[in-house]
Amino acid sequence: MYVIRLADGTLRVPRSLTSEDGRLIGNAYVEVQPGDPDYEQWLPESLTEEEAQVRRRRWEEENDELEREFLAYKAEQEDA
Repeated sequence: MYVIRLADGTLRVPRSLTSEDGRLIGNAYVEVQPGDPDYEQWLPESLTEEEAQVRRRRWEEENDELEREFLAYKAEQEDA
């Protein structure tokens, strides 16, 4: 999940909610407005919606080699 910078400057920052024992309950975005205390922290790593879409598409198209490496590693672990 990426920090998304909207046209009006609002940032959508990913947040995860976990239970007390650490289980994931859900993922969501919270909106951080310019002037909020955490805004400057998240701004440098934010992407526009278009940039995030390009990254997602590139990842989907270019991850074949990484997926093969992972599956080979997983098979080695299962054989060990």
